[in-house]
Amino acid sequence: MRRVVVTGMSLASCLGCEVEGAFERLQTYKNCICYTPELEQYQKLNTKLSAPVKGFVTPAHFTRKVTRTMGDVAIMSVATAEKALEDAGLLNDEIISNGQTGVSYGSSSGSLCTLIDFYSMQVDKEVKSLNSGSYVKMMSQTAAVNISLYFKTKGRIIPTSTACTSGSMGIGAAYEAIKDGYQTVMIAGGAEEMQPAYIAIFDTLYATSLKNKTPELTPSPFDRNRDGLVIGAGAGTLILEEYEHAKKRGAKIYAEIIGYGNTTDGTHITNPNAETMGNAMFEALKYAGISPDEIGYINAHGTATTQGDIAESLATYNVFKRNVPISSLKSYTGHTLGACGAIEAIMTIKMMNSNWYHPTLNLNEIDENCAQLGYITKEGVEMNNKIVMSNNFAFGGVNTSLIFKKI
Repeated sequence: MRRVVVTGMSLASCLGCEVEGAFERLQTYKNCICYTPELEQYQKLNTKLSAPVKGFVTPAHFTRKVTRTMGDVAIMSVATAEKALEDAGLLNDEIISNGQTGVSYGSSSGSLCTLIDFYSMQVDKEVKSLNSGSYVKMMSQTAAVNISLYFKTKGRIIPTSTACTSGSMGIGAAYEAIKDGYQTVMIAGGAEEMQPAYIAIFDTLYATSLKNKTPELTPSPFDRNRDGLVIGAGAGTLILEEYEHAKKRGAKIYAEIIGYGNTTDGTHITNPNAETMGNAMFEALKYAGISPDEIGYINAHGTATTQGDIAESLATYNVFKRNVPISSLKSYTGHTLGACGAIEAIMTIKMMNSNWYHPTLNLNEIDENCAQLGYITKEGVEMNNKIVMSNNFAFGGVNTSLIFKKI
C-alpha cells in the first residue's frame, strides 16, 4: 500500500481566494454571511441570506474558447485546480498529461442556469438558445470533465456528484486511486456555484436561517437556539500525490492522508442516521490503523440543522467516548454544498499545521440534545495535534470521514 500526501491547495470562498488569507479571516471571529437583496425578488422565499464567494476573478487567459463548456461551477473548479497545481510545482510537469494523473472532483449539479435554455425549448418549441456547450455546462460531472479537458489529463476520472459530500468523496476516491497504485497524482476536490434554487430547496424544508436582519448571528451549529443553515458557494482543490514521488522531487508536503471512510445510511433520503455516520468514522480509523484516542481535533459537518447536529454529535461521541475537540467551519462560510468537504479539508490541514483551531461561531448555549463533546467556542485554541479528522454527511445518506496526519 502506497502513502498519499497533499502537495497543493487552493480555494475560492467567502473567506477569500487565498489559503493564507482565508485562514487569517478565521482568526477575526467574524462570519461571511450577508443579507442578499437579490433574493427579495423570489416570492415565498423566506430566507434572504447567503455566503457568496469574495475576490474570485476569472483568469484573463480563460478565453471564450476555453470557457465555452464551463458554467460558474466549472470555472471556479478549473481556476483553483490551476492554482493548486502551481502550488504543488506540477503545473507544467509532463506527469499531468502522460496518464499518471487523474481527476476526482464533484459538485451537487452542473450550472443550473443552463437549464433555462433547455426549458425554453420545451415551452417555445424552438431550439434557439442551445449550443454545443450547453449540456456540458449542465451535467453533474461538468467540474471533473472540464478540469480533465483543460489540463489534458489521461488518467482516471471520478466525478463525485453526492451533494454535500461531493468534495470529501472527491478527496477520498483520489486517495484510494493513489494508495492502490492506479495513479501517481490526483486533482481532487469539489465546487458549487451560487444558485437561488439551492437556497429554495432548503427553504422549502424549513431548514434555512431566517435571521435576515442579523446575518452576523447565524448559522449557529450545535446551539439550542439555532434556526437553520445558510447556503454558500465556492471551490476547493487539493493535489494528492504518491509520497515517494513527492519526496523524490523535493515537493513541500502539507499533510498525509492516512484514512478515509465512506458509508451509506440505507434508511432515509434526508434524515441522518447516527449509527451509520459513526461507521464512516470507524472505517476511516480502521484503514488508518489508529485508535480514536489519536485524533486531536474534528472538523464537523455542523450545518446548524436540528436533526443533523444532534445525529452528528451522537455519532461522534459513540466513536470517541470523550470530549474530543470539535468545531464547524460552516459557522463562518455557511453550507457550500458540493464544495464544503474540500474547503473544510484545506482549512483543517492549515489549522493542523498552524497549531490553532477556530471556534464554532454563535455557539452560545450547547443544545442539551447534542452529545457531550469538546465544542470549541468563543475563541480559537492552540493545540499541537499530529492527526485530525474532517467529516461530511449528505442527502441520500452518504457519509464520509477523512483523516490527515502532520508530516
